[in-house]
Amino acid sequence: MTEVSGKDHGNASRGGLQAAAAFVRDRLRRPFSFYLVSLLLIAIIPSFIFSFVILKRSMDAQEQVVTSLLNASTGSVARIVEREVEGMLTTLKVLSTSSEIELRDMRAFYNRASVALADTDSNLIVIDRNHNQRLNTHLPFGAPLGQASDPESIELAFKNKGPLVSGVFFDSTDGRWAFNVYLPVRLATGESYLLALTQDADGMAKAVNRDTLSPGWNAALVDGSGKVIVSSDASVKPGDAFFLENLPAISIGVANISENGADYRVATEFSIVTGWRIVAWAPRAVVDAPILWSFLWLSLGGIIFASIAVAGSWAIARLLSQGVKLLAMDARRLGAGEPIKPRRYVITEVEYVSSAFARAAAARTKAEGEIRFLMREVAHRSKNQLTVIQSMLNQSASSTESASEFAEAFRKRIAGLARSTDLMVANAALGVDFRELAQNQLQPFAPDDPQRIVLSGPAVRLETQVAQMLGMALHELATNATKYGALANATGIIRLDWSVSDGMIAIRWREEGADIAPPKQTSGRTGFGTVVLERMLGMALSAELERTMHPDGIEWNIRIPRSSRGEVPAETGS
Repeated sequence: MTEVSGKDHGNASRGGLQAAAAFVRDRLRRPFSFYLVSLLLIAIIPSFIFSFVILKRSMDAQEQVVTSLLNASTGSVARIVEREVEGMLTTLKVLSTSSEIELRDMRAFYNRASVALADTDSNLIVIDRNHNQRLNTHLPFGAPLGQASDPESIELAFKNKGPLVSGVFFDSTDGRWAFNVYLPVRLATGESYLLALTQDADGMAKAVNRDTLSPGWNAALVDGSGKVIVSSDASVKPGDAFFLENLPAISIGVANISENGADYRVATEFSIVTGWRIVAWAPRAVVDAPILWSFLWLSLGGIIFASIAVAGSWAIARLLSQGVKLLAMDARRLGAGEPIKPRRYVITEVEYVSSAFARAAAARTKAEGEIRFLMREVAHRSKNQLTVIQSMLNQSASSTESASEFAEAFRKRIAGLARSTDLMVANAALGVDFRELAQNQLQPFAPDDPQRIVLSGPAVRLETQVAQMLGMALHELATNATKYGALANATGIIRLDWSVSDGMIAIRWREEGADIAPPKQTSGRTGFGTVVLERMLGMALSAELERTMHPDGIEWNIRIPRSSRGEVPAETGS
């Protein structure tokens, strides 16, 4: 009694769950468009909210990225400047080792320096302790030379007795703003000179090229006294004091500076080699503009995207609904075996399904036709096989004297026919390769020494029915060779050659080294091998046959036309 009550309780529970599930299904039964739009809103709204949440984090991260880029940019400029200056200093060191300057042969030294600096924008100046120019490659040798410009740096270079990079100065000789790289030289006579490479300040413009900076940014090289050497901003002239006076106290870093009521984002880098400062700056409005525009575009784009997506989803849902109805109709026609034509749909996936239905219907019709054709072909092939087997049976029965001999001969012939049939089935579309056919039929008779059976000829493809007849012929020839011919002893050789020429396939079977016995009296019956060769090959394939008896073995020459009643041996190579 208790068990029955438990079952009733379980059935009642399952019934309640099923009723609840049916109620939910009824309530949630909606068109496809409802679920598509709902899915879209579920995907868009959280993403839109999340985008606003991470925007603040993105702005903070952007600040760090800008700082890193600024440091990288100013560091890159500093490396370009230092490479240029170090190259000039290396040139000075090479020139300082010249024997001409030690011998005080200024003309020779002038010529040497002019050649060394021919492809550069620099000029060499030799300055004595009184700041007089002794040589200047910018002017012809022997031209009057005055005192050198930049006396403060010259005096400092003499005192330091080491390399020195000057600040920017106005070169009165060349009439331009320039900077020098000095190298003190002391001669064996005790005299001291300064070797100076002077270069136009504009020559460093490649270091502050706008192409290497972010849009809206400028950069400048500022010497130790605060004067501009070169700037990417055309309004900031060489030799002028840099317009941002409140540069960060640290030599390297990024900071915000207010100057004349404007806010700037500034990055600085200090060059130890030159003593110069690299400054990159941009108005804060330019730096912050991408973030502000990102916020505006995110807001506007989100609203527009959501509106377009909802409208598009509704339209797509309608198109899908119509397509599904048509597909259902095509599915019913496919089940009934009716032909189906592919339809054009706006949605490609639905069109693919329609095309698949049409291909399935066509494939079904084609398959049914192929099945009918194959059934007819199987029936035809079966009749041919039965005819061949019947002929084999008759010949085996008439050429053997005992039941066991008959069974053995008939079994071997059936096996040979089976091997040919296997090749026909495996190569039905391409045809049977003659070499493969010969190897397949001769393999059961092959002696231990593989050199006793020699195959030679080009690649030839045979029609399947022709291959079956030739396979049977090769089997019978090999059988006779094993009983009476080249394979009946331990030394005989079989040579099977074939070639294709003049529209014919020529096959030659030659046995060598056979022990030829005197002919025996026969009852006049013809062997099955002769029947195969003369009747099936000669009559069915219009083959020309020639048999020759040599002292050491038999030779068969067979010539088969490449076109015989539609059964075409197809040559595929040579």
